[in-house]
Amino acid sequence: MSSGYLIIRDGSKWADVIRLVPGESVTIGRAPTNTIVVKDERCSRNHAEVFQAAGAWRLRDLESRNGTLVAGERVTRDYELQPGDIIQIGNSHMAYVDDLAAAFPDTSTLLKSSKPIDGEDGDIVLPVGPDEESVLDGFEPTTITHRKGQTRFLDLPQLDDGEESSPKLGRAAAKLCRLAFELAKGTDVVSLANVALNGLFEGTQVDAGALLLRRRDESGRRTGEELEVIASRSDSDHAYHRVSSFLAGTVMRDGQAVMARNVMDDSQLGNRDSRGDILATSVICAPIRLEGQSLGLIHMYSTDPDRSTDPEDLEFTLAVADTVGVALQNLSKRQELAENLNQMRSENVQLREQLGVQSEIVGSSDVMARVAQQIGRAAPSRATVLIRGESGVGKELVARAVHYSSPRKKGPFVCMNCAALSETLLESELFGHERGAFTGATERKIGKFEQAHKGTLMLDEIGEMSQTIQAKFLRVLEGHPFERVGGAQQIKVDVRVIAATNRDLEKDVAEGKFRRDLYFRLHVLEIIVPGLRKRPEDIPELAEYFLRKFNEETGRKLQGFSPRAMEELLRYRWPGNVREMKNVIERAVVLARGEFVDHDDLVLSHLKTAGDTEIGGEYADEKVGYEPASLADIERAHILRTLTATRWNKSKAATILGIERSTLDRKIRRYDLTAERQHY
Repeated sequence: MSSGYLIIRDGSKWADVIRLVPGESVTIGRAPTNTIVVKDERCSRNHAEVFQAAGAWRLRDLESRNGTLVAGERVTRDYELQPGDIIQIGNSHMAYVDDLAAAFPDTSTLLKSSKPIDGEDGDIVLPVGPDEESVLDGFEPTTITHRKGQTRFLDLPQLDDGEESSPKLGRAAAKLCRLAFELAKGTDVVSLANVALNGLFEGTQVDAGALLLRRRDESGRRTGEELEVIASRSDSDHAYHRVSSFLAGTVMRDGQAVMARNVMDDSQLGNRDSRGDILATSVICAPIRLEGQSLGLIHMYSTDPDRSTDPEDLEFTLAVADTVGVALQNLSKRQELAENLNQMRSENVQLREQLGVQSEIVGSSDVMARVAQQIGRAAPSRATVLIRGESGVGKELVARAVHYSSPRKKGPFVCMNCAALSETLLESELFGHERGAFTGATERKIGKFEQAHKGTLMLDEIGEMSQTIQAKFLRVLEGHPFERVGGAQQIKVDVRVIAATNRDLEKDVAEGKFRRDLYFRLHVLEIIVPGLRKRPEDIPELAEYFLRKFNEETGRKLQGFSPRAMEELLRYRWPGNVREMKNVIERAVVLARGEFVDHDDLVLSHLKTAGDTEIGGEYADEKVGYEPASLADIERAHILRTLTATRWNKSKAATILGIERSTLDRKIRRYDLTAERQHY
């Protein structure tokens, strides 16, 4: 078997030759281990190979991502190469030949090859053949010969009908192209109709006409039987004369355009006025169609016997009518989108208002009214706000209310919990990091400060921030630029910071756990959110709010709370505050068996509230005061706490209580604690 050659093109020249040696395969790909290395992003690492089989050289695609083409066709199986075949991989080309003399007949060309052929050091000397034809002719690369920023078809001068260089069909196509462009810019139906008429008067032999559409029904759609004139024009001595009912009905019913010439004696076409004067010598009427329905029609006519319409005018009018139909549909969609956009903007404004002071913050007590007043005073300012309160009181809701009541309400609101991350991750989350800054930093990350530019950044649990991060955080608060972790670029942002904490920062400052200067920088405006037990008058309102919320989410139709259930809610100390109430009500809605939430549906904990002390039991809370309770109630509560602590290990609980296992079983049955275990 004779050897073949792969000639590789570099730019506009065939620049290299690879000799195909029988018994050896040639691999092509982006990896440096290939025989032919193609530096093209569209080329796979191991893209294709050329090998010898059954007395011929064959090409095989190695399951590449973008495929291998021969003569523009993708290779899907082993392809037998023929002399002159052009192999395309991405933007790279190579030709297969079996005779170099046939490939380069015009000049002697010195090419470098990976395998020496008849010369020394791998040089190939190609012979000269002045009268021979190269198999590579016709495969020169495409070049750009002209560039234009705007087509002249959309800005054509008036053409002389007698110009032989501008055939009528070509001029009509150019005018239609320009007309379609102008129709696409129409902002209302009247302006669109006038544009269409102007184009028709320019492109046809008419001097009067109009565009008519079906009248709108009650829903605003054009489905009425009667036609209304949207726009009309007349360049003759007579005003436009409306299309006859016969002609309009024929066109609307059949959905086909018609043209009539020499119609001076046909009254059905409406070519005479009330005095009998001739109005038209030729008439064109074309339907405005959309999706098989006729929305209206275009009525054109000529009053000059020397300017009679022809079939090309009918073709042009019909083309304009179809273009008008599409333009009307696009105009309707644009108007619908504009209306939807206005509605969405209105809804967005309403939602932002709902996120304000008077919406998500539920409660009408005096203490919550004072909180609302503090939010209203703090919102217009750029000063840092420190929100303090126990866990679960709704500090994030207060921060959102400050943001959406401030001039920054159109900017982003970014929230982050400082206690949820380690020191390294917290720094990365706040300030971002560059690629390769640490193990696992495979991409650049934008920090929370950059995300909150022109907006508000809320940092919850600010007291959990380490001393190192506190120092960098303080510099940013003072207005200094910062750098991403592992970066050198100075970044400056415009961010308002709202900090929140449930810790005693003064105590942390005294103990050296929190920077004194950062504390004073944060403590500019302070809002203290009281715990739920300090505003018991808000409990019924919150309970009803959460009941409505979870009724909607679950599809339940619970009517409210039983008197005993509401009494339990009011008597409970709510150590988890509003967050705990939300979870308690959600569970009650799911588990409630009747039309009302009863006390049995409420699962309340026995945890002490923040700042409270317990001396032997839940009824010894000095701040609560004495509450009447029988020994049986206290015994029941103590047994239940012991069982809960031992995860209902009865043997272990009996040992702690100092009673027999059988005695414990009797007390469980007596106090009906099995139901409590189901909740557990």
